[in-house]
Order: sequence, then C-alpha cells, then structure tokens
Amino acid sequence: MSSVETTERTEWAKPASVRPKVRRDAYAVWELTLKCNLACRHCGSRAGDARHDELSTSEALDLVKQMAEAGITEVTLIGGEAFLRPDWLTIAKAINDAGMVATMTTGGFGVNPFVAKKMKEAGFELVSVSIDGLEETHDYLRGKPGSFQQCLITLKNLADAGVPIAFNTQINRMSAPEWPAIYETARDAGCSGWQYGFTVPMGRAADRPELLIQPYELIDLFPVLARVTNRAIKEGMGLYPGNDIGYFGPYDDVLRHSQHARGLQWQGCGAGAAGLGIEADGKIKGCPSLPSQPYTGGNIRDMKLRDIMQTKELTFNLHGGTKKGVEHLWGFCKTCEWAELCRGGCTWTAHVFFDRRGNNPHCHSRALKLKEKGIRERFEQVRKAPGLPFDNGEFKLFEEKWSDPLPDNDPLRFTKEKVRWGESWVDWPWL
Repeated sequence: MSSVETTERTEWAKPASVRPKVRRDAYAVWELTLKCNLACRHCGSRAGDARHDELSTSEALDLVKQMAEAGITEVTLIGGEAFLRPDWLTIAKAINDAGMVATMTTGGFGVNPFVAKKMKEAGFELVSVSIDGLEETHDYLRGKPGSFQQCLITLKNLADAGVPIAFNTQINRMSAPEWPAIYETARDAGCSGWQYGFTVPMGRAADRPELLIQPYELIDLFPVLARVTNRAIKEGMGLYPGNDIGYFGPYDDVLRHSQHARGLQWQGCGAGAAGLGIEADGKIKGCPSLPSQPYTGGNIRDMKLRDIMQTKELTFNLHGGTKKGVEHLWGFCKTCEWAELCRGGCTWTAHVFFDRRGNNPHCHSRALKLKEKGIRERFEQVRKAPGLPFDNGEFKLFEEKWSDPLPDNDPLRFTKEKVRWGESWVDWPWL
C-alpha cells in the first residue's frame, strides 16, 4: 500500500464517545517500514525495499513513549506494509499500553485469520484496507494479480476477528469511472468508513501523469463524488475526504458531512497543525504525504519529538486566518476570496505539482469560477521525478479557452459519461 494514503485522522469511523479532541498534537501517522509486498503504480513513497537503517525495536518503543508524552492520542501504522516489520505487533501493543489509540492502513495482501486475531489482541481499534478500483483496475494499479481478491479476504478475516474495518481509495482517471461500484463493494464487505483523496504526482505516480485528474475534469467528477457520498451517508457509511479534496464548492456540505456535522469547517492544510508524519528511519514531518527534503523537521535519533514539533518545518501552517498565513500563495490561490481561510489547500498537492506550495489546481470552486469565465486549466509535466521515495517532478499549468480542443491521444480522459452506474443507482438522485 502507498504510504501516502492516510493523511487525515480516522475519527470518521469511530463513535463520538471515543474520538479524541481535535488539537495540534493529537494524531500521528507512522511508516513502520518501507518494505512492501505490492508494487503500486501510484505509490508516493516508491515502497518495496526497507529503508536503510530503519528504527530498531528499542528506538521505536522509545518513540512511542515520546509520542504519549507529547500528547499524541492516536497513531496510524502504515508502510510500505506495516505487518512486514517483525515487531509491528509489539509496537502496536505498546501504543495501546501508553494510552493511545492504534489504527492501521494496509494494502491488505496477506492478512490471514491468524494475523487478524493477533491484530485484535494487539488492540487495533480500526484497520483500513486500500481499494483502488474493481478487480482489473485494482490489480493493475497495485501491480500484483490477485490483490483485489486478497483485499476482500483480508476484510473478512478482520471482521471475523472482531476488528472494525474501513477502506480508503485514491481518485484517478482509472478509479473514478468505477466510483459507485467501489463503494458498493466495500459496503457489502462490512466497511464502516471511507477515506478518499486524489492521486497526485509523487513517487511512482509522478512517472504516470496520464493517471492524474486534470483540473477541468473536476467539473464532471465532483457531482459523481457527491452522489455516491450522499448514498453512503444515507446507508450509514462514515465519510472522510482527504486534505486534498477541495474546496468551498456546491457539494461541500455533502463531501465534508462528517466534519460539518461536528461543527467543523475546512480551515486549510493540516500538516503540522493537526498531526505529524513519521518515516521509518526516524524523520519527522508535519504530514506523512509531504516530500521528505523540504518538510522534515528533524530525526528522533538527533532530537526529542517535542523539540522537532516546534521547528519551522512543522509549524508553517499555524497562521491560518492571518496575513502571515497567505504570504506563500501565488497564482489563482493568491486571488481567491477564501485565501486567508484555505491558505492554498493541501500543501502536498501543490508542492508535488509545482515544486512549491501555495497554488492548488485540484480545487472545485476554482474550476467552476474559471469555467464561468470560459477558462480551462490543464497541466503538463515539464520535469520528471528523480526516482526516490517521496520525490516529485514539476508541472506547468496552462490556461486555455474552454472551447479550445483538448490534446489528442488521451484515452484515460475522465468524463461523467464514463462512470459505470449499476441498476441499484436508478432511484438515487443527483444533488
């Protein structure tokens, strides 16, 4: 599974009585190892082999202690594939023993009944399995035949063991047409919650720009997301869109239903402001999805966690609603009426597209406003990624007339006509 899929807390799948209070230091996402048993074509960390010099067991257990002392209340274990690390259950138990909640996001390839039982005993409160399409699409994107069926087996094994289950999905040009069926598949498997976000050009996804949703395609995509989300809400699914699902469009009340129901509003990127990310060799970032080089505040082998959390690399998002919080904005985001609140949306998305933060092309209200002016935005890659974990290249953004012809030879181009609505959707309205 890609180690950049869980960028938000997993409160959406829990009853209100066990949700931690929202505060800056409440949530951590921990890449236990970069070792992986899949070869995902959209993996932002280019997972496969373990990192050089990953944390030892004693170092990992000391980090658990530091997280508890720093006020962390929930830790999501990811990879690579977290369960390929031999001491992963020891670490999970230590998280629970320290009074924190342990959750997990997995690619779901190889969780047999015995492993599922051990996960229950270790105290996992939620496990989310990655489902990125129906069988053919999922197996292609995950780079391994049989991975879709393994996801379903894993979900069953976890449910049978009494572990609460959810799922997560990346939105790209291959998965988007299958969105209704992806939901129904996971719902029927017993999942209680769904987190989703865009595939963006980091890691291996930067090598496949044809997979990426273009800004102008948001016009057709968001009504689809809203229709499926509305049904999911009505059928009791917990929904949690990622940091990169943006922003302030006509479907926000539906797409961010779980937040709005708790009186919360989108207030910009949460990297370093709502949690932190931990790489397997001890590097600390404000979000697990961010590129390593520009956003690492320090390594727990060299500094205490509390001290790293005060560095500029982890505090740059703490100026929302102020002029200081918008100094980094450029392009359309600099001119937007929501600038001081939104602050350019997801830092990760903007940086991996343009090698700098502050201008996010994956914004629904932006696409709608530009269309009103007869303008279409489209990006093209101008510099490839170097081939390292969490790397990115660079894209150029073009403004065109909406009526201009689109480039030829783009078979994956998304339109709403490509969405596969089954018979069960006949009576479900568009919003």
